Amino acid sequence: MGPRGDDAGPIGAAVVGPDHDGLVGTVYPPGGTPRTGGTDRLESERPRPLERSPPMASDALSTRLIARVFATVAALCALVYVLFVVRSVLTLIVIAIFLATALGPSVDLLQRLRVPRALGILLVYLTIAASIVGIGLLFVPPVVSGVNSISRDAPTYIAKLRKSKAFRQYDNRYQISRKIQQEANNLPAQLSKQAGALSSVTVGVFSAVFQLITVLTIAFFLLLDGKRLVQGLLRFGRPAQAARLEIIARDIYHSVTGYVAGNLAISVVAGTVALVTLLILGVPFAVPLAVLMAFFDLIPLVGASIGAIIIGVVTLFTHFPTATLVWVVVQLIYQQVESSVLVPIVYRRTISVNGLLTIVSVLLGAQLLGILGALVAIPVAGAIQIIAKHFWRAREERVGEVATERSTVP
Repeated sequence: MGPRGDDAGPIGAAVVGPDHDGLVGTVYPPGGTPRTGGTDRLESERPRPLERSPPMASDALSTRLIARVFATVAALCALVYVLFVVRSVLTLIVIAIFLATALGPSVDLLQRLRVPRALGILLVYLTIAASIVGIGLLFVPPVVSGVNSISRDAPTYIAKLRKSKAFRQYDNRYQISRKIQQEANNLPAQLSKQAGALSSVTVGVFSAVFQLITVLTIAFFLLLDGKRLVQGLLRFGRPAQAARLEIIARDIYHSVTGYVAGNLAISVVAGTVALVTLLILGVPFAVPLAVLMAFFDLIPLVGASIGAIIIGVVTLFTHFPTATLVWVVVQLIYQQVESSVLVPIVYRRTISVNGLLTIVSVLLGAQLLGILGALVAIPVAGAIQIIAKHFWRAREERVGEVATERSTVP
């Protein structure tokens, strides 16, 4: 018996009948074979809600991130505090490293001459000490006697100056001779103050003899075992990083030693030019003044100008105005030659620091350590520049390798 008349469809048409649960959803194709798919297909086509991560996992991740950030900030604060507490010790270590780097070529030369390295270091120390004592004996007594003689003979010098008609006109208007006489009377007191300042520049920067001995001792051991120490530290890293760091250390060493040797050579040239000029002009105390010029020429940027001004003041009391004018012209020409010819030739293969970086580093060094800081500022800036260049080059190489790998992937 076939289906009921009210449920029957045309011949060959599919008939929808009840499924096993009594719901409409089973399709009867022609021939009477049931086929499922109505309700199942509808269920599969319904949009499903997006899966959300459990709130507990998100809260845990946020808590871990906050804890990590807090721990990092706390560690950085602790590191800054420790560095602030030991800043004086770090200053001595930095000075010792620079001293050892500067004296390294001299010690290496003695070692190549078959002198034991420890004995060579001691010989270099004794040479430096003897040079300082010799400069002091050469410079201090003539300066003291010269200052006393200038203070005693100031009225005579002023009378000679007043023989010039041009000077008398300015003197009558601005009272120059009276001011010169007052300053001449104060020269002995000013000399004692400047001697104290010179002491603070040289030995006083260490604030104690103990600290000076500490610096020399650290520099001694760095000169003795510095290369082995650096090589031992590099072994802790990966071979590629160790090789790169060794190249950086070697470049910094050559840069600093080249700067020290070049700066000394340029200072010797400046002192020689000053000595020849002063001898020709007949200025008294030519040798001490030339040594003073060489010392000030060691200071970057402004040292040569300061030395020239000091010596120019001395020439005011010798064959004025001829000696002063000749000295000014010679120094203007020499400083142009030094900055345009000597400095590029000497520093071309050793150190090349950006001009702005040079000014900033000298100002910071002078603010931190006075003249000593100004002396070491440029090699320190050069070392920082070398490190930055190497790391930037390594970054570009890594970026190039990543780009090459991505281009080769199909």
